[in-house]
Amino acid sequence: MPKQPRILAGETAAITGAARGIGRVTAEALLRQGMRVAIGDLDLDAALQTASELGPSAVAVALDVTDRPSFYEFLNIAEEQLGPVDVLVNNAGIMPIGPFLEEDDATAQRVLDINVHGVILGMKLALPRMIGRGSGHVVNIASQAGKYGFPGGATYCASKAAVINLSRAVRKEMRGTGVEISVISPVAVNTELGLGLSEPRQRQFRKIEPQQVADAIVETLRVPRFDVHVPKQLGISERVAALLPIAVQDGLSRVSKADAVLSQVDTAARAGYELRASRSEPSLPAAPEQPQITAAAGE
Repeated sequence: MPKQPRILAGETAAITGAARGIGRVTAEALLRQGMRVAIGDLDLDAALQTASELGPSAVAVALDVTDRPSFYEFLNIAEEQLGPVDVLVNNAGIMPIGPFLEEDDATAQRVLDINVHGVILGMKLALPRMIGRGSGHVVNIASQAGKYGFPGGATYCASKAAVINLSRAVRKEMRGTGVEISVISPVAVNTELGLGLSEPRQRQFRKIEPQQVADAIVETLRVPRFDVHVPKQLGISERVAALLPIAVQDGLSRVSKADAVLSQVDTAARAGYELRASRSEPSLPAAPEQPQITAAAGE
């Protein structure tokens, strides 16, 4: 018999990086399911504004995902105000773009601290609470960039590949505990992080709306799956690509212009986001402005 979809109403979700973008839209989607949601974000003012707009079942909490005491306090406040955290969505992440050899060390450290260590911290702090209750679900937001390396975003690709394999390993360790682990891998999303990116020729790899990611999260919470592609047909593409030699994969990536997604960008459109991302970890100085790869003439 097919598994009965889980009823989410009455449960509590904690979402990192939820003041805007995928996190905010996911919060809205979970609230529509009858859940209570903790909006965690480094930008507390934006989180407070989001929570006030989403209604009384949402609370805003300051959160630096790279700082253990901050993450611990985020989960504590969520549980004090909303009840035990049934769902953690590790959504916080940044994507500075530029040539690998021109990337400064502070930027690389910031990407790995937020995108990888933030997920590690979140799971280390949330999972014991869930295991103690015999139930819970952690959803880690990765990216198709973690499945295929794209020029112009090498460290970002590495960070999302780490999230995928981290999730795979922890899922195996959680077997028999009642706790689910899922990893969501979307293509580029129409949010601030995705501003100015090039579009590939293949329709299934083109930019999607954050609502599609939020819908996938809701679906996998109701009927748990581990490896979730957004859009779904990318799962077929991944299986086919795995059968091809790397040289063929690379050739197809060039022909389809997938290689241009992160390497030929509108730097003016991304300027505001890149500046905010460079200041996104309080423990590090702001990274210097990075040279950006620009589109070649005529493209």
